[in-house]
Amino acid sequence: MYIALESSGFDAPKAQAPSVRACCSTLGMFAAVRPSNQLLAALPACDWQHLSRHMELVEMPLGQVLYESGDDLTHVVFPTTAIVSLLNLTASGACAEFATVGNDGLVGVPLLMGGMSTNGRAVVQSAGHGYRLHRQVIVDEFNAGGAVMQVLLRYTQALLTQVAQNALCNRHHAVEQQVCRLILQNLDRVQGNCLQMTQELLASKLGVRRESVTLVALALQRDGLIRYARGRIEVLDRQSLEDRACECYAVVKLECDRLLPRAPADAASLWAMQRADAQTG
Repeated sequence: MYIALESSGFDAPKAQAPSVRACCSTLGMFAAVRPSNQLLAALPACDWQHLSRHMELVEMPLGQVLYESGDDLTHVVFPTTAIVSLLNLTASGACAEFATVGNDGLVGVPLLMGGMSTNGRAVVQSAGHGYRLHRQVIVDEFNAGGAVMQVLLRYTQALLTQVAQNALCNRHHAVEQQVCRLILQNLDRVQGNCLQMTQELLASKLGVRRESVTLVALALQRDGLIRYARGRIEVLDRQSLEDRACECYAVVKLECDRLLPRAPADAASLWAMQRADAQTG
């Protein structure tokens, strides 16, 4: 498999690729330790060390737009503590979320498919940090094959699973079930049991009225599942929240756990995982 950027003859500007010294100074010698992004942590040490020479750790403030519909994608971002919403918009400006990306993935999958842009929007919904990598570097690594390509292909399949399940959920499940699913999905991408998330944000992610989310939040708080105040959601009873959610949360989580390794893997082991999946499928 070979991916070519639509813009022929494009080379990554050297000025945008930090030197090894700059990377180590900025990230505190992060090349010597495993990153908190699960995709990067799953790479063999040699691949991680190579990519780390071209990465920079960036702050991702709440509300930052990583790209708009039609924008030329210049980088991919591997979130570590930030959470990003992938949204599609209507002509009237209404929006709905089709996927969430946190420390389990990367923002910029369209580049791996050979495109330079997408018709969606990527917005930081929970502030934090991430590793930014120039598009030419990630495309070259993808085209080289090996463990990098296998990890990214598996993540792409996991992301497509999330998109498809979210479409099903938004069409067939009650707002309360969807809210519980969203809280759980976001909770998996942070440490602890608290989320910074307003009712307006929840409503926009689901594409529903704010009043519907308010009624759900009040019911969940009344039943002792969450505590909500000033845009902060504290989960008090996760098991009950999972019971109130639809099956979509478990379906996506099980598939992601199946596809994505939790420890460094080489190309041979990833191919073996793929063959095993084919035999049991």
